Amino acid sequence: MSETTAAEAQEAEAMTDEYNSHDLTGVPLRVKPVSRWRPSYLRALRQGDFDGWAAGALHPDDAEKFVELDATFEEIGAFTTAIMEASGEAPGKSSARSRSSRTTRKR
Repeated sequence: MSETTAAEAQEAEAMTDEYNSHDLTGVPLRVKPVSRWRPSYLRALRQGDFDGWAAGALHPDDAEKFVELDATFEEIGAFTTAIMEASGEAPGKSSARSRSSRTTRKR
């Protein structure tokens, strides 16, 4: 049984803080918290560029796994929905301010 060095423990802690784990077809993948995604990651996801999204939102090693898994659209949809719900984000909803439903009239 080997002991973990201080540097290894620090790296493991940083990785835990930086990524959350979610399963895709039973395989755990490390995903950045949604609050750390760049707008380009969401754009890629909304445009169906799943490989582009994975390259930015997943751990580099897991982005390769994501491509190799070749999941169905349904599986990817469930995966991304679970990620967003875990972070408190509603899938398909923007966190941007919504426009007022009332129109204003200039006098």
